[in-house]
Amino acid sequence: MRRLISFPCEDATLVGTLDEGSSDTGLLIVSGGNEPRMGAHRGQAMLAARIAARGYSVFRFDRRGVGDSEGMNGGWESSGPDIAAALDAFAEAASLARVIGFGNCDAAAALAMFGQEAGCGGLLLSNPWLADEPDALPPAAAIRRHYARKLVDPGEWLRLAKGAVDLGKLRQGLTKIAAPPGPLDETAAPLLHAIEAWGPDAAIIVARGDATGVTFRAAARGHDLAMETIATDSHSYADAMDALERTVLTHLTRAASGGASALHDD
Repeated sequence: MRRLISFPCEDATLVGTLDEGSSDTGLLIVSGGNEPRMGAHRGQAMLAARIAARGYSVFRFDRRGVGDSEGMNGGWESSGPDIAAALDAFAEAASLARVIGFGNCDAAAALAMFGQEAGCGGLLLSNPWLADEPDALPPAAAIRRHYARKLVDPGEWLRLAKGAVDLGKLRQGLTKIAAPPGPLDETAAPLLHAIEAWGPDAAIIVARGDATGVTFRAAARGHDLAMETIATDSHSYADAMDALERTVLTHLTRAASGGASALHDD
Protein backbone atom coordinates (compact mmCIF):
# COMPACT_ATOMS: atom_id res chain seq x y z
CA MET A 1 0.00 0.00 0.00
CA ARG A 2 1.28 3.47 -0.92
CA ARG A 3 0.21 6.55 1.03
CA LEU A 4 1.22 10.17 1.56
CA ILE A 5 2.45 11.40 4.94
CA SER A 6 3.00 15.00 6.06
CA PHE A 7 5.27 15.72 9.00
CA PRO A 8 6.90 18.74 10.68
CA CYS A 9 10.49 19.85 10.27
CA GLU A 10 11.33 22.91 12.32
CA ASP A 11 8.92 25.60 11.03
CA ALA A 12 7.87 23.78 7.82
CA THR A 13 5.61 20.90 6.83
CA LEU A 14 7.24 18.25 4.68
CA VAL A 15 5.59 15.64 2.47
CA GLY A 16 6.68 12.06 1.93
CA THR A 17 5.45 8.86 0.33
CA LEU A 18 5.33 5.58 2.24
CA ASP A 19 5.31 2.20 0.48
CA GLU A 20 4.41 -0.26 3.20
CA GLY A 21 5.99 -3.64 3.82
CA SER A 22 5.81 -6.18 6.63
CA SER A 23 9.38 -6.12 7.97
CA ASP A 24 10.45 -4.07 10.97
CA THR A 25 13.44 -2.90 8.88
CA GLY A 26 12.80 -0.08 6.42
CA LEU A 27 14.58 1.93 3.73
CA LEU A 28 14.70 5.73 3.87
CA ILE A 29 15.46 7.19 0.42
CA VAL A 30 17.03 10.65 0.46
CA SER A 31 16.86 12.52 -2.86
CA GLY A 32 19.96 14.10 -4.40
CA GLY A 33 20.31 17.59 -5.81
CA ASN A 34 16.99 19.38 -6.00
CA GLU A 35 15.09 16.34 -7.22
CA PRO A 36 11.64 15.66 -5.78
CA ARG A 37 11.07 12.34 -4.07
CA MET A 38 10.08 10.46 -7.24
CA GLY A 39 13.71 10.67 -8.43
CA ALA A 40 15.08 10.97 -11.96
CA HIS A 41 12.75 9.31 -14.49
CA ARG A 42 10.61 8.21 -11.50
CA GLY A 43 13.46 5.88 -10.56
CA GLN A 44 13.09 6.26 -6.79
CA ALA A 45 9.35 5.70 -6.96
CA MET A 46 9.88 2.50 -8.96
CA LEU A 47 12.63 1.29 -6.63
CA ALA A 48 10.40 1.93 -3.61
CA ALA A 49 7.56 -0.11 -5.11
CA ARG A 50 9.91 -2.99 -5.90
CA ILE A 51 11.48 -3.06 -2.43
CA ALA A 52 8.10 -2.80 -0.68
CA ALA A 53 6.81 -5.72 -2.76
CA ARG A 54 9.61 -7.77 -1.20
CA GLY A 55 8.45 -6.91 2.31
CA TYR A 56 10.43 -3.81 3.31
CA SER A 57 8.74 -0.46 3.91
CA VAL A 58 10.23 2.44 1.97
CA PHE A 59 9.86 6.17 2.63
CA ARG A 60 10.73 8.97 0.20
CA PHE A 61 10.34 12.64 1.07
CA ASP A 62 10.83 16.14 -0.26
CA ARG A 63 13.18 18.18 1.91
CA ARG A 64 12.37 21.79 2.75
CA GLY A 65 11.83 23.95 -0.33
CA VAL A 66 11.68 21.01 -2.76
CA GLY A 67 8.66 19.43 -4.44
CA ASP A 68 5.56 19.44 -2.24
CA SER A 69 7.34 20.53 0.96
CA GLU A 70 7.29 23.97 2.53
CA GLY A 71 10.25 26.04 3.64
CA MET A 72 13.49 27.29 2.16
CA ASN A 73 15.76 25.04 0.14
CA GLY A 74 19.19 25.23 1.75
CA GLY A 75 20.75 22.40 -0.26
CA TRP A 76 22.06 19.13 1.07
CA GLU A 77 24.33 20.90 3.55
CA SER A 78 21.34 21.99 5.64
CA SER A 79 19.33 18.77 5.27
CA GLY A 80 20.24 17.20 8.61
CA PRO A 81 16.98 18.23 10.32
CA ASP A 82 14.98 17.08 7.28
CA ILE A 83 16.54 13.60 7.35
CA ALA A 84 15.98 13.29 11.10
CA ALA A 85 12.34 14.41 10.85
CA ALA A 86 11.69 12.06 7.94
CA LEU A 87 13.22 9.10 9.76
CA ASP A 88 11.11 9.75 12.86
CA ALA A 89 7.92 10.02 10.81
CA PHE A 90 8.80 6.89 8.84
CA ALA A 91 9.67 4.78 11.89
CA GLU A 92 6.44 5.74 13.63
CA ALA A 93 4.18 5.23 10.60
CA ALA A 94 5.66 1.84 9.68
CA SER A 95 6.42 0.60 13.23
CA LEU A 96 10.10 0.05 12.48
CA ALA A 97 12.92 -1.21 14.66
CA ARG A 98 15.69 -0.07 12.29
CA VAL A 99 16.05 2.21 9.28
CA ILE A 100 18.68 2.00 6.55
CA GLY A 101 19.37 5.20 4.60
CA PHE A 102 19.85 5.20 0.83
CA GLY A 103 21.14 8.23 -1.08
CA ASN A 104 22.63 8.89 -4.51
CA CYS A 105 25.20 11.61 -5.31
CA ASP A 106 25.04 14.48 -2.79
CA ALA A 107 22.27 12.66 -0.92
CA ALA A 108 24.95 10.07 -0.09
CA ALA A 109 27.07 12.93 1.24
CA ALA A 110 24.15 14.17 3.34
CA LEU A 111 23.56 10.73 4.85
CA ALA A 112 27.25 10.24 5.60
CA MET A 113 27.33 13.55 7.46
CA PHE A 114 23.92 13.55 9.15
CA GLY A 115 22.64 9.95 9.11
CA GLN A 116 24.05 8.87 12.45
CA GLU A 117 22.51 11.77 14.35
CA ALA A 118 19.21 11.15 12.54
CA GLY A 119 19.17 7.54 13.75
CA CYS A 120 20.07 5.50 10.68
CA GLY A 121 21.21 1.98 11.54
CA GLY A 122 23.23 1.75 8.34
CA LEU A 123 23.72 3.41 4.98
CA LEU A 124 23.69 2.55 1.29
CA LEU A 125 25.74 5.28 -0.38
CA SER A 126 25.41 5.40 -4.16
CA ASN A 127 27.85 7.30 -6.39
CA PRO A 128 28.88 9.53 -3.47
CA TRP A 129 29.52 13.13 -4.48
CA LEU A 130 32.67 14.66 -3.03
CA ALA A 131 33.18 18.08 -4.65
CA ASP A 132 32.43 20.20 -7.70
CA GLU A 133 35.06 20.48 -10.40
CA PRO A 134 36.96 23.80 -10.60
CA ASP A 135 36.37 23.95 -14.38
CA ALA A 136 33.70 22.99 -16.90
CA LEU A 137 35.34 19.64 -17.67
CA PRO A 138 34.40 16.30 -16.12
CA PRO A 139 36.68 14.94 -13.37
CA ALA A 140 40.07 13.65 -14.53
CA ALA A 141 39.18 10.05 -13.62
CA ALA A 142 36.04 10.23 -15.76
CA ILE A 143 37.94 11.77 -18.70
CA ARG A 144 40.56 9.03 -18.44
CA ARG A 145 37.90 6.31 -18.57
CA HIS A 146 36.13 8.07 -21.45
CA TYR A 147 39.25 8.17 -23.63
CA ALA A 148 40.27 4.63 -22.69
CA ARG A 149 36.98 3.39 -24.14
CA LYS A 150 37.38 5.47 -27.28
CA LEU A 151 40.90 4.14 -27.93
CA VAL A 152 39.56 0.62 -28.52
CA ASP A 153 36.71 1.80 -30.77
CA PRO A 154 37.72 1.73 -34.50
CA GLY A 155 34.91 4.16 -35.27
CA GLU A 156 36.53 6.82 -33.08
CA TRP A 157 39.84 6.46 -34.94
CA LEU A 158 37.93 6.92 -38.19
CA ARG A 159 36.30 10.09 -36.82
CA LEU A 160 39.76 11.40 -35.89
CA ALA A 161 41.09 10.67 -39.38
CA LYS A 162 38.14 12.49 -40.94
CA GLY A 163 38.68 15.56 -38.78
CA ALA A 164 35.39 15.05 -36.94
CA VAL A 165 36.97 15.26 -33.49
CA ASP A 166 37.10 18.59 -31.64
CA LEU A 167 40.85 18.91 -31.15
CA GLY A 168 40.44 21.79 -28.71
CA LYS A 169 38.34 19.69 -26.34
CA LEU A 170 40.69 16.76 -26.82
CA ARG A 171 43.66 18.92 -25.85
CA GLN A 172 41.86 20.26 -22.77
CA GLY A 173 40.96 16.75 -21.66
CA LEU A 174 44.47 15.39 -22.16
CA THR A 175 45.93 18.35 -20.29
CA LYS A 176 43.68 17.72 -17.32
CA ILE A 177 44.44 14.02 -17.04
CA ALA A 178 48.17 14.66 -17.43
CA ALA A 179 48.23 17.04 -14.47
CA PRO A 180 49.35 15.50 -11.16
CA PRO A 181 46.41 14.84 -8.81
CA GLY A 182 46.01 17.47 -6.15
CA PRO A 183 45.01 16.91 -2.52
CA LEU A 184 41.35 16.51 -1.62
CA ASP A 185 39.74 19.91 -1.25
CA GLU A 186 38.07 21.30 1.86
CA THR A 187 34.73 19.74 0.87
CA ALA A 188 35.89 16.32 -0.30
CA ALA A 189 38.21 15.47 2.59
CA PRO A 190 35.64 15.69 5.43
CA LEU A 191 33.05 13.85 3.34
CA LEU A 192 35.42 10.98 2.66
CA HIS A 193 36.36 10.84 6.34
CA ALA A 194 32.66 10.86 7.31
CA ILE A 195 32.03 7.88 5.04
CA GLU A 196 35.03 6.04 6.50
CA ALA A 197 33.76 6.67 10.02
CA TRP A 198 30.71 4.51 9.34
CA GLY A 199 32.95 1.49 8.83
CA PRO A 200 31.03 -1.69 7.93
CA ASP A 201 27.70 0.05 8.60
CA ALA A 202 28.00 1.89 5.27
CA ALA A 203 27.93 0.06 1.93
CA ILE A 204 29.09 1.93 -1.16
CA ILE A 205 27.51 1.31 -4.55
CA VAL A 206 28.88 2.83 -7.74
CA ALA A 207 27.71 2.81 -11.35
CA ARG A 208 30.75 1.63 -13.27
CA GLY A 209 30.66 4.29 -16.00
CA ASP A 210 29.11 7.19 -14.11
CA ALA A 211 31.41 10.22 -13.81
CA THR A 212 30.58 10.79 -10.14
CA GLY A 213 31.10 7.12 -9.31
CA VAL A 214 34.37 6.95 -11.25
CA THR A 215 35.62 10.06 -9.43
CA PHE A 216 34.73 8.62 -6.05
CA ARG A 217 36.52 5.36 -6.78
CA ALA A 218 39.65 7.29 -7.74
CA ALA A 219 39.51 9.49 -4.63
CA ALA A 220 38.91 6.49 -2.36
CA ARG A 221 42.07 4.65 -3.40
CA GLY A 222 44.14 3.97 -0.33
CA HIS A 223 41.12 4.15 1.94
CA ASP A 224 39.62 1.07 3.53
CA LEU A 225 36.26 1.26 1.75
CA ALA A 226 34.46 -1.73 0.28
CA MET A 227 32.61 -0.92 -2.94
CA GLU A 228 30.09 -2.75 -5.07
CA THR A 229 29.98 -1.91 -8.77
CA ILE A 230 26.92 -2.09 -11.01
CA ALA A 231 27.53 -2.37 -14.74
CA THR A 232 25.90 0.79 -16.05
CA ASP A 233 26.85 4.27 -17.18
CA SER A 234 23.62 5.69 -15.77
CA HIS A 235 23.97 7.89 -12.70
CA SER A 236 20.44 6.90 -11.63
CA TYR A 237 20.65 3.23 -12.75
CA ALA A 238 17.95 3.83 -15.36
CA ASP A 239 19.00 0.74 -17.32
CA ALA A 240 20.12 -1.30 -14.30
CA MET A 241 17.18 -1.17 -11.92
CA ASP A 242 17.14 -4.96 -11.48
CA ALA A 243 20.77 -4.96 -10.35
CA LEU A 244 20.19 -2.03 -7.99
CA GLU A 245 17.15 -3.75 -6.50
CA ARG A 246 19.13 -6.95 -5.86
CA THR A 247 21.92 -5.01 -4.19
CA VAL A 248 19.58 -3.03 -1.95
CA LEU A 249 17.62 -6.16 -0.98
CA THR A 250 20.82 -7.98 -0.06
CA HIS A 251 21.75 -5.27 2.40
CA LEU A 252 18.24 -4.91 3.82
CA THR A 253 18.06 -8.65 4.42
CA ARG A 254 21.40 -8.52 6.20
CA ALA A 255 20.25 -5.58 8.32
CA ALA A 256 16.97 -7.28 9.20
CA SER A 257 18.85 -10.34 10.44
CA GLY A 258 20.78 -8.25 12.94
CA GLY A 259 23.49 -6.66 10.81
CA ALA A 260 22.45 -3.07 11.57
CA SER A 261 21.80 -1.01 14.68
CA ALA A 262 18.23 -0.79 15.95
CA LEU A 263 16.50 2.49 16.64
CA HIS A 264 16.69 3.74 20.19
CA ASP A 265 14.96 6.39 22.27
CA ASP A 266 17.14 9.28 23.40
